[in-house]
Amino acid sequence: MKFRVLDTFAGAGGFSLGFQLAGADLVGAIEIDSWACDTFRYNHPEAKVIQSDITSLTDEEILFHFGNDRPNVVLGGPPCQGFSICNKNNGDPKDPRNSLFEEFIRVGRLLDPEVMIMENVPNLIKAKTESGELVVDIIVNELKKIGYFVKYKILEATDYGVPQIRKRLVVIATKKEISDPFPPKTHVIGEQSDFLRVGMPKCPTLWEAISDLPEIEARQGSEVQPYTKPPENQYQKTLRGKSSQVHNHKAMNHSSRLVERFASMVWGQSTSDVPDHLKPLKRNSTEMSDKVYDQNNRRMFPHKPCHTIAASFYANFVHPHKNRNFTAREGARIQSFPDTYVFLGKPTVVSKKLLGREGRTDESYLCQYNQIGNAVPPLMANAIAEHLLKCIEDVACLSTETILSKKKITKQNILVEYQKNTLQKSA
Repeated sequence: MKFRVLDTFAGAGGFSLGFQLAGADLVGAIEIDSWACDTFRYNHPEAKVIQSDITSLTDEEILFHFGNDRPNVVLGGPPCQGFSICNKNNGDPKDPRNSLFEEFIRVGRLLDPEVMIMENVPNLIKAKTESGELVVDIIVNELKKIGYFVKYKILEATDYGVPQIRKRLVVIATKKEISDPFPPKTHVIGEQSDFLRVGMPKCPTLWEAISDLPEIEARQGSEVQPYTKPPENQYQKTLRGKSSQVHNHKAMNHSSRLVERFASMVWGQSTSDVPDHLKPLKRNSTEMSDKVYDQNNRRMFPHKPCHTIAASFYANFVHPHKNRNFTAREGARIQSFPDTYVFLGKPTVVSKKLLGREGRTDESYLCQYNQIGNAVPPLMANAIAEHLLKCIEDVACLSTETILSKKKITKQNILVEYQKNTLQKSA
């Protein structure tokens, strides 16, 4: 079976890329954000990319775009805000049937693919509606209603060689029942003795993911630049591929005070640990801020996997050795994007609230950091795709054997019946 993939809520295309690495053809993508669409088109020129709010696409439009070039796999990560699990203070959790998840279901109902895969935040597994129903149970039942066998599981990115502690809920729906559609663990975290003992390769550390990239300080780097050193391990060789230069490796324009703050921090420390005179100031003021967030600007350990690369990771982490935040390319490496994958749009943007106040809503798009942080790590997606393809092929083989077996039994019954009739006549 050849996978033909349509990616809904596609973002920059990390989910699609993982399937493409497994040999899939990309039929297309549906994504609302302009800059994310630019990135998807640039890196997947063969795919039909529909830039639109999926809720505004009619059934006829979806069938017009993808009905004749029908996918057999539909991917999607409907935003979790509709499930009311990101905001702990929300006392009225919404039913996913009234959220963007229903659009994912609608696409499945219209195109009837063999496989539908949804990924989302792991907390979704605990979320309940106001009436006490588990959100994940509703999702499973809605997929079953349109003809699928459904299973779900929380997957950890480090289990598949992604140098990042990142858990995601993955829901897999298939037309034919598969006992375990989720990929087995392929990597381990630990010392040399650990992975030799279990017979699996070691998951790369943060430093093993990014150490070969050009060394730049705050305010240095550019959108395109040459490599300055050779790759130092297999992970780096794999992600470099045939790339001849580094894209998206521009350090943020930190102030000298912020650089000084970072310089005071050791591995594991964050903004809350710096000396008082270096702590953040209130906006447009010389007074110290009374809000210091423990998770902001934490200096990462080089010899461990990175913490979760979120959409706002430009302010989450400090480079293990440099006094600056990560570049977009370092984030992409940690997410397991190859260096040939180029992110378009601006590296960062100011908050939507500020853009609105300043009348700059035309800049309210997903910047490079947002696109990277929102993505499904391609290596994890690739593990899902390769395992699922094998499972489907195995099920197809079993189905063929069953049919042949039934035919054989039928022939045997006819033969026995013939022999019985012949004996009766001769008697």
